[in-house]
Amino acid sequence: MEPRKLSDSYAVAPQITPEDVPSLAQNGFRSIMCNRPDGEEFGQPDFAQIEAAAEAAGLEIRWVPIVSGAVTPEALEAFRTALDDMPGPMLAYCRSGTRCAMLWAITQSGTLPDDEIIAATRAAGYDMAGVVQQMRQMRG
Repeated sequence: MEPRKLSDSYAVAPQITPEDVPSLAQNGFRSIMCNRPDGEEFGQPDFAQIEAAAEAAGLEIRWVPIVSGAVTPEALEAFRTALDDMPGPMLAYCRSGTRCAMLWAITQSGTLPDDEIIAATRAAGYDMAGVVQQMRQMRG
């Protein structure tokens, strides 16, 4: 598992395991956010397993499950609150990391310049240009 940095305080990753958590703490992460519902895919660790490992490692953790392709206003607000409330650097994970990168791009729209959002996500291996364009159109 290789975290992909989007900012100094936020990185994303594909699904992590409880065994990954101690190295996250050793590498300076202070919190974890899971954006994946339990049972999304056969064999994925349940959030409770990751939560137990995070607590044992002294990391804050929050579950903001978001069904792929179905970002509700409530889920987006829960994500934004977690970003604001939890200590950084934070690692967010989902199945591939794409959902976490997309959520970050949406919440940074209007705060960071669009070019910076696109560059950060591309450098991490995620193309969020379409998301940024949609957000720009929504801002007017």
